[in-house]
Amino acid sequence: MKKVILQALGICKSYAHNGTQNHILNHVDLDIYEGDFTVIMGASGSGKSTLLYSLSGMDMINAGKIIYKDEDIATYSEKKLAGLRHGEFGFVFQQMHLVSNLTLYENIVVPGYLNKKVSAKETKERANDLLEQMGLSKIQNHLPSQVSGGEQQRAAIARAVINQPKLLFADEPTGALNRKNTNEVLDLLSDMNAKGQSILMVTHDMHTALYATRILYLDDGKIIGELTLPSFNKDEEKSRETQISAWLSSMEW
Repeated sequence: MKKVILQALGICKSYAHNGTQNHILNHVDLDIYEGDFTVIMGASGSGKSTLLYSLSGMDMINAGKIIYKDEDIATYSEKKLAGLRHGEFGFVFQQMHLVSNLTLYENIVVPGYLNKKVSAKETKERANDLLEQMGLSKIQNHLPSQVSGGEQQRAAIARAVINQPKLLFADEPTGALNRKNTNEVLDLLSDMNAKGQSILMVTHDMHTALYATRILYLDDGKIIGELTLPSFNKDEEKSRETQISAWLSSMEW
């Protein structure tokens, strides 16, 4: 039986506009399981990114609970949330947000140095291992402006996992990449998931969704559908694409 790593209970997010409450998330109940590669899909404006940011504690909710390690993180102070995001959660964004005047190595290693639970020696070892894993060792001393978008995103992923997060959040991580770089990043995430990394990702792209082991469909702030899949296998990509396409059509995507 799969272990629940993060749970949402009746979470709501809304804002007032011209005297009317606009509901972005409408009583969402959700379990995220350890070891899954979970993808959230839905039409533009359905609340995908809001859900991701709410679950990670980067955005506040109006009602409901978000349970992590038996605690409601929706009640955490900003300081406590910052510690959670730094030590337990990792984040990858569409725009890489690498520090422009730091090398790829420095961008990766700095968050590790901020983790007081790990020695500087171990942080360096982790960084070097990640550079090798991401295929960045030969360009580790380059600035972000000196490498491709795909290499920047791989560095951003390495930065996100330097502290070995329990859950990796990804918001359209391939949205700014061409197909070649997209495939490289997705292969990397899939390999990480196969080794046990739990991933929660938002995407609008069906090709990206092929790598998921679980797809959730969000519509008007509510989860209306779920598709469970085996681990991604390139040899079965066409049949997988057909299956997901048919399911998305049934969701009126």
